[in-house]
Formats: sequence, structure tokens, C-alpha cells
Amino acid sequence: MSSRIFTSGLQSAPRIQRVYRSFSISAHTQRIGGVTQLGVIGAGQMGLGIAFVAALVSKVPVVLFDSSEASINKSLGFLGKLLQKDVAKGKYSQDDANQVIKRIEPTTKFDSVFAADFIIEAVPEITPLKCEIFGKLAAGARSDTILSTNTSSISITKIAAAAKGAEDRVVSTHFMNPVPVQKGVEIISGLQTAGETVDRAVAFVKAMGKIPSVSTDSPGFIANRILIPYINEAITCLETGVGKKEDIDSIMKNGCAMPMGPLALADFIGLDTCLAIMNVLYTETADSKYRPAVLLQKMVDAGWLGIKSKKGFYDY
Repeated sequence: MSSRIFTSGLQSAPRIQRVYRSFSISAHTQRIGGVTQLGVIGAGQMGLGIAFVAALVSKVPVVLFDSSEASINKSLGFLGKLLQKDVAKGKYSQDDANQVIKRIEPTTKFDSVFAADFIIEAVPEITPLKCEIFGKLAAGARSDTILSTNTSSISITKIAAAAKGAEDRVVSTHFMNPVPVQKGVEIISGLQTAGETVDRAVAFVKAMGKIPSVSTDSPGFIANRILIPYINEAITCLETGVGKKEDIDSIMKNGCAMPMGPLALADFIGLDTCLAIMNVLYTETADSKYRPAVLLQKMVDAGWLGIKSKKGFYDY
């Protein structure tokens, strides 16, 4: 996805198939983590998950932007099915589900997020794309708005440097996938990030029912600095014939109490994402222990990305 395509919504706003009525901000939302309106950039799996949890748990209005009308409609269709399944399971009422839908305002107009007092970017791990978005946010958003990225590996300091004049308001809220299920969120500060920015991010994440862990800006942060090399080593074991994929996953599940085998987990995360994070770790540390497995690169080159492409280490 190019930055030109993604931010084309700055100039136009094609009609979205599903229409939601607007509503006023209640006194309740004004107290939720200091946030009265959330902006989410990117309507993919992560962006939709963040918007859903914010609307359901925090009960704040959410502006969900994506330049692709098709992407928004696909995500909202998935959300509708998810809500109905959860209602059928008794997780919450039909009225709760209806309120979630009402709180999420989909848009293809980028500047619609400017009114939010907390904005979370959740686009692919492409550094120039993220930097372009933060440059636009710094120029157009309110002067007190928190500008957050959901990056899983890119330097927060580098992203903040692109937000000219708003560097101290840039932070990372790294949600885990799938957002509705995983409780942990990494809060990462760059060199420029103000303490108040971190405090506001922690407060809002807690209001979303999540458990924050705070770290400094280091390649891979905490979670992926540990998790992705573990997956990479499992791929190397497969590549060098140490064990078959089923045996590698089985021993980690049944012998090490992991909820999921590393190769199945790689398929779930996306092999392209795993490769991107390993490349960041390898490039930024120059440490050979972070060299991506050759097989990982080959599978990405083949388009075998895991669940998203229906083929990875396993077939789906």
C-alpha cells in the first residue's frame, strides 16, 4: 500500500455503503481516560480491533479512517458478524451491540480524525508511510491531541521526528493481536515524548480494559524483542531439519506450556510481519542473532504469508 493511496482521503470522501447517525458526546465519555473522541487510522485487523474495544469498553465515539472504501466495508461487515456472535453467546446485549455500531463513524476523509483528542495510527509497518501520516497529523490535529502509533517495531523517536511541532505528543500504544482478546498493551516513549503524554496513554489504555506495560524506544520493544526471535529460531529448526513442523509446534505446546506452537503463531501473525520485525532487529542492532531465517524470507517471497494468504507453514 503506497502512502499516496492511503492518504488520498485527504482530498475526497467516497460514499460508504453503511450509514451511521451522528450523536453528541455524553458526560460519560468525557471522563474516560481523558478522551472524548478517538481517531483510528487504518481499518484493517488491528485498527478495527482497537475501534471495537474503544467503542464497547470505553464507550467513546470513534472516527475510523481508511482511504479504501472497500476495506472499511469489509471490516464493518466483519464487525457486524462478530457482534451478532457475541450477542448470541450472551457476552453482551443486542442494545450494547447497537451502541457499538453507533459509536463508530467510518470515513474515507483523512481530516475527519483531526477533531479527536487521541489518535491511533494502525497502518502497515512501512516507515515512510507512518512518517507521512504523522507529519499530516502534526499539521492538522489539535494542539493537545495525543498522536499514537501501533507500530510493532519501528522507532518511536523516528516517527516523532516526522511530527514537526508535536514531537512531545507522539507515543506508541502497541496493542496485541487479536485486540479484543489480548489484554496487554505496550506503551513506548521516544526520546521526545513528554511524561504527560505517556500518562495519558496509560490512562486511556486502562479505560479500554487493557493492562499497560511501559518501555523505552528500543528495537522490537519488549514483546517482539522476545517473541519474534523465538519464532525465527523455530523456523530455523524447521529449515535445518532439526524437527518437522508438527513436532516443533507440539513440543512447545505440550512441553513448554505455550498456548500455540511457534510456526502456527507465525502463520497467525503473518510471515511478512515476522520478517519485517526481524529485519528491523537485525538492521538496528547489527547483531547476527537477529538474522532472519532464510526459509522465512523465501516463504514471504512466495506469497505464503500464513492465514491471510491461506498458506503458510500450514494450509488454511
